[in-house]
Amino acid sequence: MVGRSKIRADGDERAALRLLARSGHRAEADRARAILLTLEGREAAGIAAALGVHVSTVREWRGLFAEGGTASLQRRKPPGRPSRIGIAATALAEAILDEDDCHDGGWTLPRLRAEIERRGGPAISDGWLSIQLRRKGSHGAGRGTR
Repeated sequence: MVGRSKIRADGDERAALRLLARSGHRAEADRARAILLTLEGREAAGIAAALGVHVSTVREWRGLFAEGGTASLQRRKPPGRPSRIGIAATALAEAILDEDDCHDGGWTLPRLRAEIERRGGPAISDGWLSIQLRRKGSHGAGRGTR
């Protein structure tokens, strides 16, 4: 029948797909949901509309699953080496926040960034510093300014 996907999944693969569909990472969960909906017999256009993606994206996900199974739908480590600037700036920011005994704790990102640069640390934007602090789970991340 034209337009029907030919992908198949056994019970173990379906269980793995259902588990992946509950992932905290939306893209990963959407890929698994698309395959589960395909296995239910839904068409690519309907799946794409339900997930808010282009129909070609659903077809691409189907191809990934057909070639590599559930593992091909999982997140992968981004290519390239990790940011050294972010790591160095985060370490210095944490040191600054840890030694902050007499300050009122009202560090803002611009003030923290300026202090990092004053101490010879790398130049980093406020936004990138914020991202790095949140990724690290730093005690300074997410604190409101006064």
